Amino acid sequence: MLGAIGPRPIAFASTIDVDGNPNLSPYSFFNVFSANPPILIFSPARRVRDNTTKHTLDNIMDTNEVVINVVNYDIVQQMSLTSTEYAAGVNEFQKSGLTMQPAVKIKPFRVEESPVQFECSVKEVIALGKEGGAGNLVICEVLLMHVKASVLDTNGRIDQEKIDQVARMGGNWYTRAKTGMFEVPKPITTLGIGVDALPESIRLSTVLTGNDLGKLGNVEELPNETDIAIFFDKHPEIKGQIISNNPTEIHKFAKQYLDQNDVITAWKILAANK
Repeated sequence: MLGAIGPRPIAFASTIDVDGNPNLSPYSFFNVFSANPPILIFSPARRVRDNTTKHTLDNIMDTNEVVINVVNYDIVQQMSLTSTEYAAGVNEFQKSGLTMQPAVKIKPFRVEESPVQFECSVKEVIALGKEGGAGNLVICEVLLMHVKASVLDTNGRIDQEKIDQVARMGGNWYTRAKTGMFEVPKPITTLGIGVDALPESIRLSTVLTGNDLGKLGNVEELPNETDIAIFFDKHPEIKGQIISNNPTEIHKFAKQYLDQNDVITAWKILAANK
């Protein structure tokens, strides 16, 4: 079904638990279902492997509030990183390097980097089954909509080129409305270290984008000195190109490999010059 039905919009859902801990996770069973009243519906399914529920659903059942953030190409890698199965209470905003922005009418935070954010009250949750894989329709009424001025045209309407949306397809595949299909490897089955665990010089880079940081944060551990030495012994041609101690130039060099989705080589370059 997932390979056949697509592309699917992505609800980047921000919630909080009863203790006020933020949670952020993407769901591609999502769309708009009414304009007046403004109704959005998304569906966090029960986990297939153990039939448990997602933290997003648990939080919604407790608080009846959610912010649905639109995903564009600029944040797709960071969005993907938040789908990692972090433990309850872990702040995916911090793990992904995305910015918490206070909402106006509800308690969950907005994603500042998202081009459009919907503050919603949850009207009803309809469970579609009790087995693993069963969906839960979360019926949301939009209370307030935030739209970045940078995605508007001269008439004050959303410019479809500027908003640069992405959508989910089957497997690792996504589609970018402006250019077509691209692949985003699923987060590793263990736990990515997260953007918050990156060295400050990398996290605050003026060269690396949010998508670049999302890729770097999806590794299980940082490369050690032995791994780096072995890598450069095997690839002297890459070591020979590292001729500068200037962080900006090194980040530009590593970015060439990140743009090719060669995260391992990019990490060795960055780690060797930290």
